[in-house]
Amino acid sequence: MQRLLAALVLALGALDSLVAQQPSTSALLNVIPVQGKVHMISGAGVNITVHVGKYGVVLVDTPEPGNAPRVMDEIKKLSNLPLRWVINTSSSPEHVAGNAALVAPFSGRGGAPFGFVGLTRPSVVAHENVLNRMSKPPQGEMPAPPDALPTTTYFLPSMDFSNGEAIVLYHQPAAHTDSDSLILFRGSDVISTGAVFTPGRYPEIDLARGGSVNGLIAALTSILSLAVPEGFASGGTLIIPGRGRICEETDVAEFRDMVVIVRDRVQDLIKKGMTWEQIKASRPSRDYDSEYGANANDGDRFVESIYRSLTQTQRGGRS
Repeated sequence: MQRLLAALVLALGALDSLVAQQPSTSALLNVIPVQGKVHMISGAGVNITVHVGKYGVVLVDTPEPGNAPRVMDEIKKLSNLPLRWVINTSSSPEHVAGNAALVAPFSGRGGAPFGFVGLTRPSVVAHENVLNRMSKPPQGEMPAPPDALPTTTYFLPSMDFSNGEAIVLYHQPAAHTDSDSLILFRGSDVISTGAVFTPGRYPEIDLARGGSVNGLIAALTSILSLAVPEGFASGGTLIIPGRGRICEETDVAEFRDMVVIVRDRVQDLIKKGMTWEQIKASRPSRDYDSEYGANANDGDRFVESIYRSLTQTQRGGRS
């Protein structure tokens, strides 16, 4: 009997581990009005921005593949207009995860996509570095399938188009990655930031995809330059982060200040000739860890990404 119980415990543990690795297709989706023509969907992976405009629906970033039908069901509750554009804020896998799941049904294979009839394939819009990184990802990762790749790219500092109001994409070089874009919905006064801004958790600086700490700080400063507060009261520009709650300009300012302070501490320790192990032991992020929900390992990863970014710069790499 004891052996049977032990075997049952092991089997249940294995099942729990397997379930934990599956996409959150049963998680509750939250559809939140932001302001103007913009909504946010959370619970399907990263935060998804939904803009319902004159010519159709715009999505910023995509859900986990298994959640694509559920997200489309929620979008149909907001509008009967077609999905016209999918914007990727970076090449980070979690931000492009559902590209193929959303786009492939519109490619003429199978029946009516998501219950819609006679619709054309949505355009996938991103900076050209998204296409480059998805086509040639870091070593050990598979290239993205054709349906997942951007079909409209830009290489200038910005790109704009209209969906009944101006939508402007601003490239942020070498931030979270080298392919990040900030998305401004000018009439609704909303900014979608992707992984550049993640309140409540430390940012990821993806060095393998061209990210850097100084570029991240510059991108956060760009958000502040685009956002306009409403005097001394809540309101003004609202900001949709890659993960977490809807924010205002002051939230971004506090987040940027945290990154700057930890960057400066690490830079000072490097100038003193300290090794990575010595810097790690000094815990330069320790007074922020609880505020950003970080355990010791999370803090170490954040600090190490800053250290690696700064030492790359000293060796003549990215800034």
